[in-house]
Amino acid sequence: MPSVRQKGVAFPWNLATQQRQQQRCPASTSSSSTPAPGQARANRDSGSDSDSDSIVDEEIPVHFPNNNTMKIPSLFTQYPVVRDPLVTPTSRVQDETIEACLPFLRGESDDVTTYNEHGVASLNRENHLPFLRQWLGRLPGRLMGFDAGRPWFFYWCLSALTLLGEDVTQYRADLVETVRYLQNPEGGFGGGFGHLSHLATTYAVVLALALVGGEEAYDVIDRKAMWRWLCRLKQPDGGFQVCVGGEEDIRGAYCAAVIITLLRLPLELTPESPAYKEDRSVNLFTGVADYVRRCQTYEGGISGQPNAEAHGAYAFCALGCLAILDHPARSIANYLDVPRLISWLSSRQYAPEGGFSGRTNKLVDGCYSHWVGGCFPLIEACLNGSDKLPPADEPSLFSREGLIRYILTCGQDHGRMGGLRDKPGKFPDAYHTCYVLNGLSAAQHQWELDPPSSSSITTTVAEERGNDTASDAAALSEAAAEAVWAVLPYLGEDGPQIFDNKDRIRPIHPVYTIPTRSVKAMREYYGTVEGF
Repeated sequence: MPSVRQKGVAFPWNLATQQRQQQRCPASTSSSSTPAPGQARANRDSGSDSDSDSIVDEEIPVHFPNNNTMKIPSLFTQYPVVRDPLVTPTSRVQDETIEACLPFLRGESDDVTTYNEHGVASLNRENHLPFLRQWLGRLPGRLMGFDAGRPWFFYWCLSALTLLGEDVTQYRADLVETVRYLQNPEGGFGGGFGHLSHLATTYAVVLALALVGGEEAYDVIDRKAMWRWLCRLKQPDGGFQVCVGGEEDIRGAYCAAVIITLLRLPLELTPESPAYKEDRSVNLFTGVADYVRRCQTYEGGISGQPNAEAHGAYAFCALGCLAILDHPARSIANYLDVPRLISWLSSRQYAPEGGFSGRTNKLVDGCYSHWVGGCFPLIEACLNGSDKLPPADEPSLFSREGLIRYILTCGQDHGRMGGLRDKPGKFPDAYHTCYVLNGLSAAQHQWELDPPSSSSITTTVAEERGNDTASDAAALSEAAAEAVWAVLPYLGEDGPQIFDNKDRIRPIHPVYTIPTRSVKAMREYYGTVEGF
């Protein structure tokens, strides 16, 4: 667990700190104590315990790219210096993953046609765009199993196209006519026609409609039915079920918070809600932050439900949820153990790959470029605005260079198919294309949020409105939703920009994962609509 120093938050010995250490003290060309992958595999296959112990004493030379003009730090071209000598099925798969990634990271892969001087591949926009358009069309029969998740394809593809610079308003009419029949009279959207309404698919539909924008898209949503449906999902312990009678987890809380604030729904509960109280002391946001707090694990990460395993995607949902309820400097700092969370998130980034894993002792996966990488702008907003925690004493909480290298070299399908993927050897798909690009955007941009006002909004509103809990929560969430997130290109502070300017993609809102202008347009429209 990282300690908290007087000047700032200290970070664990993760990829970012290793990278900074190497920049201060460049690696020598002497041999490393790390076993060669081939030698390690040979020893493992022998099945001898003594062989297994001896592999830590084997030495291999530090590898340098064949192309001497490439400037690639050795951190990204060789096995980690410190490795656990215990051989397990997990360690074998980890070694296989590293071996699959190293040719790309070293600038030696035949699949990549062009590396720049930093050993980083170009972003293949010309192939990714038609790949995404194809996923918006008629899909082959082998994908029938995904029929219950159709709204996700709309969001993944429209979001990724937007990140790549395409105008997606051309899809508005088709999207409206498609999702109109996915909406149920009792509120919310199902995955397909006649399917049960679910918070995940409803969230995806709302974001897709926000991306295409326009009154035609906004008006397709039955807001009154949506509000009543959300009230039925609200639980007495503060959380939300993902569907009526379904499981309760942190995904539900985040999806509900996004929907409520984008559609500007009232927070009051209907009598049909399981959490309803006659004195109206409970509303849609009551207890949500406490529910999130109970999901933080002993490791420091966030689980889907209390007392479960920490997972990167749940960490993003938790942080996004708290950032919607109030300014991150208050909500995240008040409800989470931030140093432990930073330690866990930082430990998800691996070397030499540079990408993130989703759980402890799991493999790197491109989608966590967003689910974990997207946590850091929210953490930074918390640290830089909090009066309870010291500001970060490093320019970045993670290795942006490592993540960018992984995405552009290992995360792209470099063939004619296009699209982005989990890792080399995996096929690209719409899901990974969206979230890998989200992570690239987070690494390429620096977000800043003004610190909260010195006076407490809660106290001010309570004094003016007679300690009305619903009014307090509404004021806090409204202020958080209206807060201005300023974004600038991240130019790096420890070295040159390693990617070409033409490979920079658009920024997206750190909380809502769509462009800020789309968030503003949808909220402004519903702000002009009286009642339902």
